[in-house]
Amino acid sequence: MKTISNSIVPPIAPISLGKNMLLGWGIGLILISVFLFQVNEPNPAWGKLWMIRPLIITPLAGAAGGGIYYFMDQLRRMRSWNKVLFQLLSLILFIIALWLGIVLGLDGTLWN
Repeated sequence: MKTISNSIVPPIAPISLGKNMLLGWGIGLILISVFLFQVNEPNPAWGKLWMIRPLIITPLAGAAGGGIYYFMDQLRRMRSWNKVLFQLLSLILFIIALWLGIVLGLDGTLWN
């Protein structure tokens, strides 16, 4: 028996989703590393392991932004009438997710 799907939503390709999330994670890690490794003498009030929080939160936010980018790309492929709008919107949403990750990661240390 053959299964017929009448769903409008395309199936999620886990490999493509994983690639986008991994790319977003890498961008977040590189970007936060640029900020963190420029600090020569950290404030003693921050504690010894103050770099751990930004190095975890920002790449996770970048991965979430990569996931958002993947799902917006699926919408772009479904609706061919305005590809540029969806591409620009997905890029803006990725940048917002990355910015929020940087703010949350650096809150209480470099972001005062």
